[in-house]
Amino acid sequence: MQKKICVLGGDGIGPEVTDQAIKVLKAIATKYEFEFSFEHALIGAAAIDATGDPLPAETVEKCWASDGILLGAVGAPKYDNDPSAKVRPEQGLLRLRKTFGLYANIRPIATYKVLYPYSPLREERIQGVDFVVYRELTGGAYFGAKGRTPENNGAYDRIEYNAEEVDRIAILAFQAAQQRSKKLCLVDKANVLETSRLWRERVQKIAADYPEVTLSTMFVDNAAMQIILNPAQFDVMLTENMFGDILTDEASVITGSIGLLPSASIGDSIGMFEPIHGSYPQAAGKNIANPFGTILSAAMMLDHFELPHAAETVRQAVLKALDEGKVSIDINKDNYLGTQELGDLIAQYVLA
Repeated sequence: MQKKICVLGGDGIGPEVTDQAIKVLKAIATKYEFEFSFEHALIGAAAIDATGDPLPAETVEKCWASDGILLGAVGAPKYDNDPSAKVRPEQGLLRLRKTFGLYANIRPIATYKVLYPYSPLREERIQGVDFVVYRELTGGAYFGAKGRTPENNGAYDRIEYNAEEVDRIAILAFQAAQQRSKKLCLVDKANVLETSRLWRERVQKIAADYPEVTLSTMFVDNAAMQIILNPAQFDVMLTENMFGDILTDEASVITGSIGLLPSASIGDSIGMFEPIHGSYPQAAGKNIANPFGTILSAAMMLDHFELPHAAETVRQAVLKALDEGKVSIDINKDNYLGTQELGDLIAQYVLA
């Protein structure tokens, strides 16, 4: 098995956490006699500072030449705090998704018994929580027409979807539900938005091809409440771009640390794998960032490469560290390991 991985460290803590994932992937390669090669490239604020472009052509070329993309994080305060900036780090990420047709963002939300005390929710509410969100990633408000009125005293963002965009991610979500608990919940705002009514029509039509999967629907405002009140009710959640962005960040607090959660963005060819946390610039260079989300994203990459045993080895190594209380400062401020030390530890557990 030979695979070429393009590493986009990005901004803030991104380079630090991707370095730890690379350690673990190298350990996996040694253990299973795979061959992984790594090519680094720029994205986000780091790319703007070096080239003026948040997604340089060289980065795109390196991504096309790879089998998978490992992304750290994108974003920097000097752009976040400047609403007039014409070129922004996030533009690179949006273009990357569009260029490679990464239309499906997959975010698993799972709780760990050892971390129950660190969740803001009561233990009885988070026991057994294990669901996955399928978020459409290349349509909706983030990619629709946007602008200001001629008088510059108004603004607009257009939300637009077509049947093909809905169908392709819905099919993936139904396929995932078949392999899990056979429950799929479509989250929308069909009582207000015409795009949501399209989503319902298409998803209900596709549901006929998956009779063993129970389909339910839920308005996004109710879903936001239910994620807190009874998150264990969900198995597979399907939703559009902006709703998915908001709900997955909300769901991330259930685990006790946003630093633990991985994600995969896939399309018809190459896949991209990244933690859901941001660039966290305040922690950059301090060896305190939680690398587990990035390491678990690397496990999702191994699944994408059809290497499930290797992926499970990584997940079990992370679980072993959590069970032993070997965690980062965001989980335990009194007893923690640094970013690099945790990467070394997981690599060691993989090889054991």
